[in-house]
Amino acid sequence: MTLKQERMDQILLKEISKILQFELKNPKLGFVTVTDVQCTRDMSQAKVFVSFLGKQERNDAGMKILRSSKGFIRSTLAKKVKARKIPDLIFVQDTSLEKGRRIENILSGIEIKDTDNEEQE
Repeated sequence: MTLKQERMDQILLKEISKILQFELKNPKLGFVTVTDVQCTRDMSQAKVFVSFLGKQERNDAGMKILRSSKGFIRSTLAKKVKARKIPDLIFVQDTSLEKGRRIENILSGIEIKDTDNEEQE
């Protein structure tokens, strides 16, 4: 990844977060966090990884809202970011937090079993 790509990723992450928090007026969206942005080498597309607070049904509704608001978000970005071309936004749900929690629960269960075995010996 080039320095230019990394810089654009960070700028887009910051600006998209601000747009979602302050400018996108949709109460059904709920609490959304932009976790990462990855631009392609030619800067034509950017994958925007988002996570939601809440149940899966709410997450699906939030993804639908983001995909339908993609044009507004992109045009607002064009006004704020000084770049020759604003990449096409592709919203992807980030499930790494859920996977991390599941792994943590499994590991804590293992630790409890290990301490039980040590106490019996």
